[in-house]
Amino acid sequence: MTAPSGGRDAASVTTDSGIPVDVVYTAHDVPGGQEALAERLGLPGEPPFTRGPYPTMYRGQLWTMRQFAGFGSPEHTNERFRFLLGQGQTALSVAFDLPTQLGYDSGHPMAAAEVGRTGVAIDTAADMADVFDGIPLDKVSVNFTINATAPIILATYLVAAERAQVPFEALTGTLQNDILKEFLARKAYLYPPGPSLRLVTDVVEFSSRELPRFNPISVTGYHAREAGCDAVQELALTMASAIAYCEAFTAAGLRFDEFAPRLSFHFATTLDLFEEVAKLRAARRIWYRLATERFGATSPAAARLRFFSGNSGTTLTAQQPLNNVIRSTLQCLGAVLGGAQSIHVMGYDEAYEIPSEEAVTLSLRTQQIIALESGVTRTADPLAGSYYVERLTDEIEARAAALLADIDALGGAAAAIEAGIPQRWIAESAYRAEQELASGERPKVGVNVYADEDAAPPSAFAVDPLVAERQAARTRERIAARDQRRHASALARLDDDTRAGRNVMPALIDGARAGATVGEMADVFRELFGEFTEPAPW
Repeated sequence: MTAPSGGRDAASVTTDSGIPVDVVYTAHDVPGGQEALAERLGLPGEPPFTRGPYPTMYRGQLWTMRQFAGFGSPEHTNERFRFLLGQGQTALSVAFDLPTQLGYDSGHPMAAAEVGRTGVAIDTAADMADVFDGIPLDKVSVNFTINATAPIILATYLVAAERAQVPFEALTGTLQNDILKEFLARKAYLYPPGPSLRLVTDVVEFSSRELPRFNPISVTGYHAREAGCDAVQELALTMASAIAYCEAFTAAGLRFDEFAPRLSFHFATTLDLFEEVAKLRAARRIWYRLATERFGATSPAAARLRFFSGNSGTTLTAQQPLNNVIRSTLQCLGAVLGGAQSIHVMGYDEAYEIPSEEAVTLSLRTQQIIALESGVTRTADPLAGSYYVERLTDEIEARAAALLADIDALGGAAAAIEAGIPQRWIAESAYRAEQELASGERPKVGVNVYADEDAAPPSAFAVDPLVAERQAARTRERIAARDQRRHASALARLDDDTRAGRNVMPALIDGARAGATVGEMADVFRELFGEFTEPAPW
């Protein structure tokens, strides 16, 4: 095994984002003294919400424990969901396969190799009903990680809820619905930015009227972080996207104080424990300032940032995978100390396969042990007043605000993304991190230190090879059995409403009720909006 060569020079120690770290911190490192610090902190549940969005935090209610899950057919995913709920999970988070994310039905030639592989295959509202068969949708909060086809997926879910006799107003959960981060980092987009923003806005407008307990968007920095940006960039890019969305929503006639309380955010929590905690505290403070100063929020709920933390998959390793249990525990602890409202902990085998039942159970137990045995939930914001944490919170806030000003100067998030500038920041940050790993400057246990080169490769989970064939056959049967006249009328209405600039959600729900497939409804938008192709970077 290879051991560390010695450690970093004490004079050049930094956080993972490059913020210099002193050997020791004292009261002199906190700008303005105790009086200024008290103003920046406030109390939990009070502006500027640095110490958390709610007065009693986890003393009042624990975070919701959402293990991201979904693979194969709707029946496979339903079985996993029932298993997780039986193990004490308190909410669900749905993973979709790539064809569903990109608006292709399972029988499409483009879909054949990917059906059910990175998530569950959804072709119709009947598939969505199968995913949640026997699960009380009026009692379980559901998160949907979907963006380009988010309005269509929401429509199928609403129809599934109708069939289960659950009223819309009883539904709780979150639709990711953050298309800007697809252009920025993940690249699972379909339509050009303008029409894509229109669809996001339609979902938010519809939800503000019909889904009072549902979060219609989760503004997401997580994927930019997983693509390689650092903590400061993640925070700035997330806030830049939030500004762009809020400007789009208010331009469409929505009042900020009405939609903002249902906005949610999604951050990564990686391994630099104190930097991650400071980032999450700074996020609440920045959002409070943006909401009140930029958008004129008068309701405290509109300025109170709530977030979901997906712990980081890119920090996990296929080498010595049990080491990932420790990594995930640290990340979960960071999310808790940072005040998360919902958390997903990665399975230790997630670097190389769809997590096994053993892995997801252990991830859930990790959350439960931290919640019930560690003592960190007994008081709100237990790290408040730490000279190091407060200095780091101030520093991250200042650096993120400066980067946010740079994005504003470029014309905002959408214009900056179209120019490719944040993408370049992410790529450069990712390259620096890989250089540090390759050189050993950034230790990775089991990879570049304490590596076991003779270890056998782990065995990987395999998706049922017949799932694509069965899913496609079932969809063909459902297409043949539907009322063809009603189906044609529903798609015609979707085309008309889209062309006329009307909110598309009622027409999408009508289409889902009529048995229209995800691919068919996506094709209506493809025909009208065209597909977006990102320019080559050279």
